[in-house]
Amino acid sequence: MTLKASSSPLAGRRQGAVLLLGSSLTIMGSVMVAPIIPKLGAEFGPVEPRADLLIPLAMTGPALAIALFAPLAGWLADRLGRKRLLVLATLCYAVLGMLPALLQSLPAITLTRLVFGLAEAAVMTCCVTLIADYWQGSKRLAYVNGQVITISLVGSLFFVVGGALGEHSWRTPFYLYLLPLLLVPFMLRLLWEPSRTSAQSHVDEGPQHSAPLPLTVNYLLVFAGMVLSVVVPIQSPLLLVQLGVTSSTLIGASAGLGLLATLGGPLLWPLLRRWWGLAGCNAVLLACMGIGLWLLVNARSYEAVLVAVTIHGLGVGMLVPNTMAPVMGALSARARGRGMGGYTGCLYFGQFASPLVVAAVLPFAGDLHLAIRALASAALVAALAWAAVGLLRRKTALPTPSRSS
Repeated sequence: MTLKASSSPLAGRRQGAVLLLGSSLTIMGSVMVAPIIPKLGAEFGPVEPRADLLIPLAMTGPALAIALFAPLAGWLADRLGRKRLLVLATLCYAVLGMLPALLQSLPAITLTRLVFGLAEAAVMTCCVTLIADYWQGSKRLAYVNGQVITISLVGSLFFVVGGALGEHSWRTPFYLYLLPLLLVPFMLRLLWEPSRTSAQSHVDEGPQHSAPLPLTVNYLLVFAGMVLSVVVPIQSPLLLVQLGVTSSTLIGASAGLGLLATLGGPLLWPLLRRWWGLAGCNAVLLACMGIGLWLLVNARSYEAVLVAVTIHGLGVGMLVPNTMAPVMGALSARARGRGMGGYTGCLYFGQFASPLVVAAVLPFAGDLHLAIRALASAALVAALAWAAVGLLRRKTALPTPSRSS
């Protein structure tokens, strides 16, 4: 009873563990499906004339649903309460996630996946908002960073597990979506709804009103970064098949390694942010993604693909903490749910848009390799631009402590 009335400094590791694991549910939404795409095509391709459209939509459709629904989920979190919405969304996530294993129609599977994305949107928005509610300052940054680490570990594990289970049947991996039901009792017991007075007590630790410029810049950056990051899990299976790698286990393992490599990003991020600032980190993460994609399309062996996805993953690992931290800092306590819902929407709209961007570039580039190479070049140009911004900021800051000039 005292927890509900208490302020966020009472939040500890147990609350953090629940929220970090809750955040990782969103990566489970896609990683377990990617390795079984070829098997879905083999089963439904001969009987469903729209299979070429519906199968990719079953993969990326949840990201579109998250992108569209996350701002509304943020509004509901502000109005109805974060904890209540989180518990309800987790229950819906488990049921809707498992349902395709029981369905016999590809359109029904695709529709279920779209509705499943609504639950994902609410889970992610509530988790990041509660992290912002429960912690401030360096502790908040630590949990933002911890989100990426947890998502990387869970994602890499379930990419491999999903691929291995998919060897037997494409339906089997969907039963893993029932696992989040184990989190619900801990959400009910350990989490609490921040009170109005608690939220107001933090106003002096953040802005009275949300700052539009950092929000806009980081919304755009996380969108563009996710377009680049999702190229690997979606396009690398096709590139691997062209190299002669057709095993769903090996395909899942390569993408799982890419996710595991994202662990290096949040481990390096605190040091890089201290040394080079946000702009310098943006330059590094975009350069890693650009170099990784460039190496991916030039790979001539499975081992070379593993090197490429590892470098790419390092950049992806820094993207979310380096964009989420300034967004949290720019939001007032009153608008936190809506602001984080907008951030989540941009993040997942980038996920959904990634294959569409590749498809849009394809006619001009000529083939998939050249299309991905064009995106890699764009990332490297953007990295140079952010490096220039970082150098300019350093140059303007240097004269302040220096009296000789």
